[in-house]
Amino acid sequence: MWPASRRSWAAVLLCVTLFGVITWQVAVEGPLFSADVRLGRALFGAGPATLTGLLADLGSTAVAPPVLAAAVGHALLRERRRWVPALAALAAMAAVPALVVPLKLWIARPAPLEPGTGWYPSGHAATAMVAYCGAALLVTPYLRRKWAMPAAGVLTLATGIGLVLRGYHWPLDVLGSLCLFGALLPFLNSICRRRSSSRTRTG
Repeated sequence: MWPASRRSWAAVLLCVTLFGVITWQVAVEGPLFSADVRLGRALFGAGPATLTGLLADLGSTAVAPPVLAAAVGHALLRERRRWVPALAALAAMAAVPALVVPLKLWIARPAPLEPGTGWYPSGHAATAMVAYCGAALLVTPYLRRKWAMPAAGVLTLATGIGLVLRGYHWPLDVLGSLCLFGALLPFLNSICRRRSSSRTRTG
């Protein structure tokens, strides 16, 4: 399914463009890369360590994917015909390692505070965005008030903030991930909305 509105296509184009620019700057260590290093060093260690650690963990595989799995189960229990959006959400989650790991190996960005490379883009930020936003899209048709997507946005943003303040990622690691997988959300949203509309008309 393709996004129907011009606004959705504009969002996809913006995300893809920003991701391309950020990736290019990180790969060649351009001016944006240098500014990112300065900003990261200024932010690392800010805030209570316990809180920033908890926020960063919102993007871990032990927390975010189970939330998506619960939303998939809820949608399928409510209506078995919701298997297409459920499958699309799971496919989006599977795309996280499929896209992130090769990029990490290619860019080989050094870690902020420890030895090693492969920190761009952030897998935790991508996992949080896909899991929480995918879960929100699946459960929204069954909610009286549309609070799920704003909550997903807050959780995703909180994860990114925790990752940076804790020193697990540079700011552009997080922003690059959000741009990359933000480009997928309009497609997932289109699938969920069309299936939901079909259900409503049939009912």
